[in-house]
Amino acid sequence: MLKKSSLRRIIVSTIALIITSILYFFPTEENPTLTKNIEYVSVNNVPIYLLNPDNYVVRTNIAIDNTDSLKQAQELISALTIGSSKTEYISDHFTQIIPQNTKVLDISLEDGLLKINFSKEILNIAKDMEEKLIESLVYTLTEIKGIEEIMIFIESTKLEVLPQSNIKLPNTLDRSYGINKVYDITNIKNSTKTTVYYIGEFNDLVYYIPVTKIDNSQENKIEIIIDELKSSPIYETNLMSYLASSVELENYEELENQIILSFNNAIFDDFTEQNILEEVKYSISLSLKDTLGIQEVIFKVGDKVVETLKEI
Repeated sequence: MLKKSSLRRIIVSTIALIITSILYFFPTEENPTLTKNIEYVSVNNVPIYLLNPDNYVVRTNIAIDNTDSLKQAQELISALTIGSSKTEYISDHFTQIIPQNTKVLDISLEDGLLKINFSKEILNIAKDMEEKLIESLVYTLTEIKGIEEIMIFIESTKLEVLPQSNIKLPNTLDRSYGINKVYDITNIKNSTKTTVYYIGEFNDLVYYIPVTKIDNSQENKIEIIIDELKSSPIYETNLMSYLASSVELENYEELENQIILSFNNAIFDDFTEQNILEEVKYSISLSLKDTLGIQEVIFKVGDKVVETLKEI
């Protein structure tokens, strides 16, 4: 039988151990050395336009740290630059396009216009990549909230003509500039632009390939987009679409920044669940956003709303 003094020591030791455990797991301000400092980092997945192996400028995503529009722009420009600290976060399937060692000498954002002053190293690019560089910058940076157009300077001189290809640039650049352009025109004055987003795949990665078709067609842009996505592109066989040829656009209503599309039930990937493939929704919605400036797309089958995509 234990003596009373021994029993008392065991009880006191046990109580002390319990108190120590409580202080460790539930520290107080009086015990700052026991406090565990946990830092939470906000990460945003945002669109970025890089080159794929076919030298298309394509839309994929990258994780960035910033939420401020100007800081996002700086971080994304770094991600587009060959050999930057962001290179390790980009899939081997894609290639950065801004020449190595290019620096941003100055950058500012006012009233939706982003002005970027690059160092002269940005000119170290092949002739056939000059316009793709512009497309990559324009499409990446105008994905950022608050940035509607950009203006490019090199060593404080405004870039007005691409030096090797002699392509003249507009005063300010926005998404109307087009991307991966395909020309089928007979008359320059009556030409129109329609941008259609196709699908690219690499292993389990799905990404989007925008193609701006420039022609003299006066057909409705909404119908052109749906018809293009339903059929195999005639100019490139490696551009895919998941929209079935049996899909019919039965009606549409175009409102301010919004469009309502009514399809037959062939648009469903699974008729029982009445699901529309994400790739189908985004191919259509991204195409409408770039071509018509639409910010919200509502998908209907019959009289029922089945999907809505906002702030695409």
